[in-house]
Amino acid sequence: MNPFLAYSVAFSAAFGISLILTPVVRHIAVKYNYVAVPRHDRWARKTTGLFGGVSIFVSLMAAWLLSVCVFFKCQTHIQPMLPVALGGTAMFLLGLVDDISEINPQYKLIGQVVVASLLVFFGFQFAWFESKTANLVISVFWIVGITNAFNLLDNMDGLSAGIAAISGFFLFVWLTVTAGAVSSVAPVQLILAAYIGSLLGFLFYNFNPASIFMGDAGSLLIGFMLAALTLVETPAEAQAIPLFNQLSVMAVPCLILFIPILDTTFVSFMRKLFKRSVFQGGKDHSSHRMVAIGFSEKKAVIVLYLFAAISGLLALSIYPLEMGISLVIIVLYLLMVLLFWMYLAHVEVYEKPMETGLKPPGFFIPALMEAGYGRTFFSILLDVVLITVAYYAAYLLRFGGDIEPDFQNFIRSLPILFSCQIFCLYVFGVYQRLWRGSRLGDLSVYLKGVTTGTVMAVLVIVLVYRFQGFSRAVFIIYWGVMLILLAFSRFFFRILDDWVAREKHNGSPALIYGAGVGGQMAVREIETNSGLGLFMVGFIDDDPVKKGKKIHGYPVLGGKDRIEAIVNKYNIKEIIVSFKDDGMEKKKEINRLCIDAGLDLTVSRMRLMIEP
Repeated sequence: MNPFLAYSVAFSAAFGISLILTPVVRHIAVKYNYVAVPRHDRWARKTTGLFGGVSIFVSLMAAWLLSVCVFFKCQTHIQPMLPVALGGTAMFLLGLVDDISEINPQYKLIGQVVVASLLVFFGFQFAWFESKTANLVISVFWIVGITNAFNLLDNMDGLSAGIAAISGFFLFVWLTVTAGAVSSVAPVQLILAAYIGSLLGFLFYNFNPASIFMGDAGSLLIGFMLAALTLVETPAEAQAIPLFNQLSVMAVPCLILFIPILDTTFVSFMRKLFKRSVFQGGKDHSSHRMVAIGFSEKKAVIVLYLFAAISGLLALSIYPLEMGISLVIIVLYLLMVLLFWMYLAHVEVYEKPMETGLKPPGFFIPALMEAGYGRTFFSILLDVVLITVAYYAAYLLRFGGDIEPDFQNFIRSLPILFSCQIFCLYVFGVYQRLWRGSRLGDLSVYLKGVTTGTVMAVLVIVLVYRFQGFSRAVFIIYWGVMLILLAFSRFFFRILDDWVAREKHNGSPALIYGAGVGGQMAVREIETNSGLGLFMVGFIDDDPVKKGKKIHGYPVLGGKDRIEAIVNKYNIKEIIVSFKDDGMEKKKEINRLCIDAGLDLTVSRMRLMIEP
């Protein structure tokens, strides 16, 4: 019997039951007033039914038991997963009681620790270290931590359920890839199939705009199930793979559950900096910050889905790729994540800062990217990582992924490269530049710093080691990779600023008349000055060559002869005349055209003034 037929049945049954049961549960919850009401410390803006966790739990367990009874023997497939199922039931009931009559967070945490400890007692624990005590303690922390991570992640429509479904899918695929047809993982995959199906059925009603929430009953259940299923002992066939070492063992579950881990760590860290309780509600999660900078709720959730999918793919890539290549890819991904979440850390989400006599709250993160010692320290620390990655990648590219014969050369020359490269970047003023103010002219500075640092490192290696055993091609490759990484890291905030500015549609839609230098200055002012209450739609310009082109990402929609059609199509509320010469005459002309066409809008003129 093909086990994937059983997995398909479990998935389909769970999906169908959840799809049918969820609206029934929603009706009952609303009828008996078990609803989430809008609160100042919660994201929900409308009264929404709870108990979505009931439909997830029932569809998951029913589909799992049904598929076991139809396709397998109960002893072989229920018994191995019975501790997980019972633990999930206990977590579900704990959350359900909390949904009905709010439990003290301390009591809820005690209950989670008890359930997690019992699961570990029945053999569900990591085997990361030789110390059994360490494995036991880490396993309990893992179960409780991931359970609460999904509880905290349930802060926007469709977010927690969607991330759980994505994580469950990649866990299922990982077990398939590493274990093949090994029978020991079949019970895990069967319950995972039902798990994913129940979540997707619920997601039909929970995605934005949500008509039902899962509540703590759902979030504690789905977090516990994933945490428990990642603890399943790795099959012997996977352990036999040469590159399956300690790092990969720890990396796979962390990558599969990367987004809930990251969001929980981020929120806890930021609340600690702002002297706020980790257990209190708030609108300071990653998704909330994305909305604050201009994303729609759907787009914020989809972006986090994308990060979860990339993390899952990276987890799957550990086995087929060489470990060195996997490490480089994962480190580059983590650097991008670090920069993006640092960008989110700057978003003001708290109503008012805490008053202290020493440092302002949240001092640490802003200090990293502002002028001064903190910014320079972080920049140097980041560049040390970039140098290591670029140099290691150069060796991988030069020697076809196998650097073991040349690893000693890599190690003994890396400190030389550190000192020469950091020194030259400092001399050429790289560390004196603010990242958010980066511009294309800075590329020449980066080019000089990286080139001089590479040449200096080569000269030092020639003097110290006579360049014996070293490859010239490695340093040429390093130069190119390092220049790309350095430029990307410095332009990352500027790229995000420009992207976010174009995504924002807060205010009145505006056109700029004149796509020259003045028009480009007006674009920048509209993007960065929220006080204007405008968002940019595009340009109008009388030069036919510019028609259809894009300037700073905005289209030139036509000339002033098409002004009526353009204004009506895009519902334009303001036109800004950007001409330096004859600006007043141009404004009068546009005003006359609008009056003749019966258009109700404002015509403004941009003026650059420098006053003493």
